[in-house]
Amino acid sequence: MSDNQYDVVVLGSGPGGYVAAIRCAQLGLKTAIVERENLGGICLNWGCIPTKAMLRSAEIKHYMDHAANYGLKVAGSIEADLDAIVKRSRGVAKQLNQGVGHLMKKNKITVHMGEGKLTGATSLEVTSDKGTEKLSAKHVVVATGARARDLPFAPADGKRVWTYRHAMVPPEMPSKLLVIGSGAIGIEFASFYNDMGVDVTVVEMLDRIVPVEDVDVSTFLEKSLKKQGITIMTGAGVEGLDVGRSGVKATIKDAKGKVETTEFSHVITAIGIQPNTENIGIDTLAEMDRGFIQIDPYGRTKTKGLWAIGDCTPGPWLAHKASHEGVTCAEAIAQELGNNDVHPHPLDRNAIPGCTYCHPQVASVGMTEAAAKEAGYEVKVGNFPFIGNGKAIALGEAEGFIKTVFDAATGELLGAHMVGAEVTELIQGYTVGKTLETTEEELMQTVFPHPTLSEMMHESVLDAYGRALHY
Repeated sequence: MSDNQYDVVVLGSGPGGYVAAIRCAQLGLKTAIVERENLGGICLNWGCIPTKAMLRSAEIKHYMDHAANYGLKVAGSIEADLDAIVKRSRGVAKQLNQGVGHLMKKNKITVHMGEGKLTGATSLEVTSDKGTEKLSAKHVVVATGARARDLPFAPADGKRVWTYRHAMVPPEMPSKLLVIGSGAIGIEFASFYNDMGVDVTVVEMLDRIVPVEDVDVSTFLEKSLKKQGITIMTGAGVEGLDVGRSGVKATIKDAKGKVETTEFSHVITAIGIQPNTENIGIDTLAEMDRGFIQIDPYGRTKTKGLWAIGDCTPGPWLAHKASHEGVTCAEAIAQELGNNDVHPHPLDRNAIPGCTYCHPQVASVGMTEAAAKEAGYEVKVGNFPFIGNGKAIALGEAEGFIKTVFDAATGELLGAHMVGAEVTELIQGYTVGKTLETTEEELMQTVFPHPTLSEMMHESVLDAYGRALHY
């Protein structure tokens, strides 16, 4: 092969793209990756990682504000240093960005920095300030990700109207913040800025917040956030934004149809994503739906040799889903190129966990109770509250619950839903269970360590069958 001919070229270096490239290289394939901005993509540089760094600062402040609950005294007032918080967050992102660069070198993956565009199913042009170079490959993986969707009547300007990207490097601390949308991104920023002492209002057009979660989780979380001081308006819509130099006047219609105009210092729009598939030359090569590339469970498009993964394909739009797709896609490519030692498995979208890092945290996997019933299952449902767990009480985190949903006929774990401290770490236990096609009997026979929060997972399973021990 010539220098610009590869077995695989990956377009985009986010958590899907760079993982796909690494797995291809591990399988002995000559691999290149094309990136127009930063190695690691949005998740590492402007999404998952830096937001969690900011939320960690908020969590520490929350504990310091409530130090008396732990028998501690704090001298003086607790103040948030916004510049320092942002600096720490950007430092974390930079460290991991450099780590991805190291992984590319370690795995002998060639990095082409520039704007990539398909000239065919297995060929690209990469344009940078150094000019244009042509690449060819036996297979091409499109992993171009997505960006925040703008409000049509008030696009983000980075000054008064922000997307998540602006909200991570704010020029100033808002005094009164409007968050439009209550999915994971909207609720995480609402939680962060509320902990920073900002007056926060969340507007959600649907009838409950975090609408993809189980209704019991949505109800609990809304009560908790309201108790913390966040104003939440469900069944409401923002009908207009009048953006001025010193603030934003928002016209909001509430659930009863009443329309009022309220002034805010800043607005965050969190109303979904737009796939980055414009102007990359894919329109005639793949089946598209609202800009998203349609694929099979292994990442294949309709055109031989052309694959797609991550946020530019159908959801859920999560970093860990993209990484898993990257591995699956890489192994399927290797198999097509004659490697008989790999055995890729199709993606099971029902076994992908979701996490929201607000306070309290939210995590889930599989079907909600309502979805399971709609699918025709007769269900057994277990619930166990944090207040019944010794470790949660000792931590001063007795707020929350764990809910499990089983098929009454077979004992199959259909779904698990959690709200409370550290549930984003706990959910993986149920995710492993679903991957192993576990039943209630196996979960009941599993020994959970004491004292831990994970004991509530056991108790929730026991409760579904009338056997809970501690509540």
